[in-house]
Amino acid sequence: MIRAIIIEDIDTIRQKNCAVIKEHCPNVAIIAEADSVKTGQEAIRKYLPDLVFLDVEMADGTGFDLLQGLMPIHFKVIFITAHQEFAIKAFRFSAIDFLLKPIDPDDLVEAVRKAAENMSKDLLEMQFNALFSNMERSKSNQKLILKTAERIYSVNVQDIIRCESEKNYSTFYLLNGQQLLVSTTLKEYETMLVPMGFFRSHQSHLINMLYFDHYLKGDNNTIVMKDKTAIPLAIRKKEEFLSLLKTL
Repeated sequence: MIRAIIIEDIDTIRQKNCAVIKEHCPNVAIIAEADSVKTGQEAIRKYLPDLVFLDVEMADGTGFDLLQGLMPIHFKVIFITAHQEFAIKAFRFSAIDFLLKPIDPDDLVEAVRKAAENMSKDLLEMQFNALFSNMERSKSNQKLILKTAERIYSVNVQDIIRCESEKNYSTFYLLNGQQLLVSTTLKEYETMLVPMGFFRSHQSHLINMLYFDHYLKGDNNTIVMKDKTAIPLAIRKKEEFLSLLKTL
């Protein structure tokens, strides 16, 4: 059984979320509730939960304030948030689960499943270090958590030259020559990385324009990166790519 605390400052929402969790997650026991940063910290210190459902914005501060007052973190966190773009981006880069209000039961079940599978202390520490680092860093200097079959890596986005997909896997090619294979589709990373200066040149390729070298015109439709890698450019992406080059 997963021992959980739910922290939300609006009583009606907290009660509704408790009901949804109890109905759809029988492996979760809600051992305490809190309605602020202060009472949330007190409840966590008292009950030592496995999992915390944490609101992002509360009357006396944020969920981030709560966590920074409890470092190091020894429990899994699922954030519950309204559409707060910056926070959501930070969660995705740090591989931290979040739910949007109102909670979708299917998303809830999936988030709890992943929480149950990933109770590793080392993973928690790396995720939260990346989260707090990304909250402070500039848009162009973010860290991305990548989980391979053997290890978990914290990678500077600027050190990613390109990504290549094969079925449901993505390989990251890094500046130091490292190649990291993760079991996540390229589409998910495209959503995160395109605003950071990446371009989806082809169904199987996502490139960091920071390392673009030159473009071969004509029938080849090939992008050459600074590491001499030749990347195909899909015909349907050609016009978009040429427009992008004008902005560099």
